[in-house]
Amino acid sequence: MLYQAEPMPVDVASPRRAVPGRTAVCRAAGLTLAALARLLSGASVRWIACQPDTCQRFYFANHTSHLDALLIWSSLPQPVRELTRPVAAKDYWSRGVLRRWLAEEVFDALLIDRTDIKVHQSPVDLMLREIGGTRSLIVFPEGSRSVTGDLGEFKSGLYYLAKKRPDIELVPVHIDNLNRILPRGEFLPVPLLSCISFGPPMWLEHGEAKANFLARARKAVQALKE
Repeated sequence: MLYQAEPMPVDVASPRRAVPGRTAVCRAAGLTLAALARLLSGASVRWIACQPDTCQRFYFANHTSHLDALLIWSSLPQPVRELTRPVAAKDYWSRGVLRRWLAEEVFDALLIDRTDIKVHQSPVDLMLREIGGTRSLIVFPEGSRSVTGDLGEFKSGLYYLAKKRPDIELVPVHIDNLNRILPRGEFLPVPLLSCISFGPPMWLEHGEAKANFLARARKAVQALKE
């Protein structure tokens, strides 16, 4: 992988906090799939005014393909990856034994049921409960995949994550070209080069209105494409 900036050394010598419930087979499968994803996408990785870190973060990215979460997850150094959970749609990843096994056992994804959202059990509350004080998340504020590759408007979930956990860094991520590697409706990837860009962390400012924050977050992702 190609880094634009010199990343901060991650303490790989310190004991890694193992993901509960993941067996050695699942961990090995995760390493293999991470390497395969990078190989198929030819992805280069840029850290712009940001460095890999095991601190808690919300990585928020544009969404163009079912491979998005896997590619971002695989782009993180292993100590960071071990603490980071992709957020994914339950209706897609729970279809079939293999998909569910990959999502729950290999990627340790947090599956969100988009068809059964309750007032007292919102997806945001579920995410915050699951991450505790150590885990990070990969989220897609657009809510659904873009057909054209253009960045859509952000849903309010990112705002409420930032508001309820103001201590957690928000890191914008832009995925370039992945919608052409695995176009919507296709099952086999097309070999093209993609680029994953991680931008400078941001936070919800005191008194910042929801609309202003979401526009600023969207702009932060869009800026990584330029």
